[in-house]
Amino acid sequence: MTAADVGRPAGQAPASRRAAGPKLAGLRLARLHAASRHVLTCLVVLAACAVALRIALHWLPRSGVYARQIPLTIEAGAAAVIGVTTGSPFGEPERATGRWLPWLRLAASVVLTGIAVGTLAAGAAAAHLAGGAAGLARDVAGFTGIALLTAAVLGGGLAWIGPMAYLAVTLPALTENWTTPWIWPARPPHDRGAAICAALVFAGGVAVITVRGARDRARE
Repeated sequence: MTAADVGRPAGQAPASRRAAGPKLAGLRLARLHAASRHVLTCLVVLAACAVALRIALHWLPRSGVYARQIPLTIEAGAAAVIGVTTGSPFGEPERATGRWLPWLRLAASVVLTGIAVGTLAAGAAAAHLAGGAAGLARDVAGFTGIALLTAAVLGGGLAWIGPMAYLAVTLPALTENWTTPWIWPARPPHDRGAAICAALVFAGGVAVITVRGARDRARE
């Protein structure tokens, strides 16, 4: 006990400790949210995707269909992993925290998408990636938006279905020269319409997952 503690009612914590309480609680809540979503595993998988992209770019030709298909498949896989992390095997115990849960969902989806783009860009550094960094960022964001929308409809465990289904549509478009901006991976990296479509899908996925969260089949 210090001189500052004299005269304080018994059981009342110091002002500094009371002020730090909400901050520590918020950090603990964020840590528990990340742990329940297996964010660490997601980061490991994203790193593995970057390594796979690096290896693939070493052996792939500089142009042609395969120069686009393989990187797109890896990017779709990275987005699918992010979608899977939106679900928790324990449901959403953070519902008891009320207003904090949407912010946790928003932060997790945006931060993981940024990490995915940065990690894959690092893996492709000093290598010839069709579409470059701009195309990579656009495609990963769009794939992730589809994964988040799928998680909201089918649940986090099935979030991979959306990106893989979209990938199946995209691959033929690479050879048939489709011009619709909604098949953005088939468009040039600086195509404004394709970038807008991918951004809209990503924004829609983030908004839905923030407000609604992944579908909880166990709860239903």
